[in-house]
Amino acid sequence: MSLMGNLNRALSATTGLQVRRAAPAAPPQPNKAGPKPGKRPTPVYRCPAPGDLATDRLLRRPVFIMSPVRSGSTLLRMLLNAHPRLHSPHELHIRRLEVDFGSRLSQRAMSALDLERGDLEHLLWDRVMHRELVRSGKDVLVEKTPSNAFVHRRIRDCWPDARFVFLLRHPVSIARSWHEGDPDKRTFDEAAADALRYMKAVDNARNAATDGHGDHGDHGDTDSHGGHGNHGGHGGHGGHYTLRYEDLTADAEKEMRGLCAFLDVDFEPSMLDYGRRDDTQVVKGLGDWRDKIRTGQVQSGRALPAEDEIPELLRPMCAAWGYAS
Repeated sequence: MSLMGNLNRALSATTGLQVRRAAPAAPPQPNKAGPKPGKRPTPVYRCPAPGDLATDRLLRRPVFIMSPVRSGSTLLRMLLNAHPRLHSPHELHIRRLEVDFGSRLSQRAMSALDLERGDLEHLLWDRVMHRELVRSGKDVLVEKTPSNAFVHRRIRDCWPDARFVFLLRHPVSIARSWHEGDPDKRTFDEAAADALRYMKAVDNARNAATDGHGDHGDHGDTDSHGGHGNHGGHGGHGGHYTLRYEDLTADAEKEMRGLCAFLDVDFEPSMLDYGRRDDTQVVKGLGDWRDKIRTGQVQSGRALPAEDEIPELLRPMCAAWGYAS
């Protein structure tokens, strides 16, 4: 009898176990998982006609601050939120709130009501923002999420009576601030490239509003410098307004008076001392939460970069926004 047979006889008698030759290892199986899902396409939706707004929207004439990251939008929203009629909460990221159908039957039921997935999402966005406004006890809601610029046309389609405030800053200052916010995460060059995506989105939104592409009752683009933006026009109801971070930090009262006039509210001196309100306004990860914004008052901005400090990547945007020749 073989050695294996003798071993198994002894093992069986004492333990009830036997030794068997191991089966050959199975070859590695190819990964059957499909590719990662790509960006979800924009859903179908309809633009409510003026006569439908009373039933389709609770929120009327909302205000959206369109700005790149690290452009002072948290400072601006804190100043506005200190006004007794204006409510500007932390970034809401409503564009990431999505609706889906749990079954074909539910889709058929909603389609019979003339509600597609995009329409339902718009109803959800509107309800969330209206709820926040009602809880505040104020009259006007101001939303400042920077990524809203990527969906500016859809926001305009959702709220045809929306008003837009474009907040600009020197592109190099934006890139430096974005890099300094997390230097271990991104180099300056990476920060500049990433921030440029937001700048281009804001620029596209501003040009679309000013040129009247997809307009719904706009009256032009007023620049806070006392003149007009690149395309001229006059600010007003359902319109858009441009101001610059450098002007806001240099003379906050002047800039806020102009913005309040655009928003049809009286200027309130208490806006400039926004820190008298509680700290719940500042939420980590939902806008700026660092020490400078927590001082409760407008602080001086950094010195503008010299012409030779502008990298080639940012030169076209600097020129488009009037920061370089």
